Amino acid sequence: MEKTMTLSEAVTLRNEFKRKFSLGELYRSIVYAPRAMSKLSGNSKSKLVDKRFVERLQLAVTEVNGCAACSYQHTKMALQQGMSNDEISSFLSGGDAFIKPEEAKAIMFAQHFADSRGFPKKYAYESIEKEYGQKEARIILSACQVMIAGNMYGIPFSAFQSRLKGKPYKGSNLFYELSMLIIGIIFIPYAVIHGLLRALFGLPNERFDKSADE
Repeated sequence: MEKTMTLSEAVTLRNEFKRKFSLGELYRSIVYAPRAMSKLSGNSKSKLVDKRFVERLQLAVTEVNGCAACSYQHTKMALQQGMSNDEISSFLSGGDAFIKPEEAKAIMFAQHFADSRGFPKKYAYESIEKEYGQKEARIILSACQVMIAGNMYGIPFSAFQSRLKGKPYKGSNLFYELSMLIIGIIFIPYAVIHGLLRALFGLPNERFDKSADE
């Protein structure tokens, strides 16, 4: 228990942004989140992709974005699923010591997805489809989509929590934190309806950068 608490405390010791997002980016992420969550829910029943693999993908995304709140929650989830402290610490620090060879390409895609702010290169996703197949690739993408939506809300939440403890993030302000948190909640029903309408009209639940540049 003591070791777990030490790790949990370690991932919440952030005092500045690793990455900031806008309200527009938060809204777009929420649009894609419901169908992505549904896909992950279906996977939990079909077990097409191992839940620990999904967790490692999401840890990779949150490491790039630097969300303390998400890191804390996913640390607890990963521990419950049997991941070791060393393995979790490696993923949260961007290390590759515990990346399994068969998962390496998917982990790299998750990092790319986060680094591209949820707008990955089309060819990057196509390489995932080729490696894992269409169904598994969709689950991999969905895991990333759900995580980045959580990160976009969790980052200002983490900053606000740190402010309440007398340790405001460098480069942050109360207006940014509260606007993201309050307007973010107001966005949810509109974004969900937007996402449902996209599904109704047969629009894909993803957004890709189709340019060929690196």
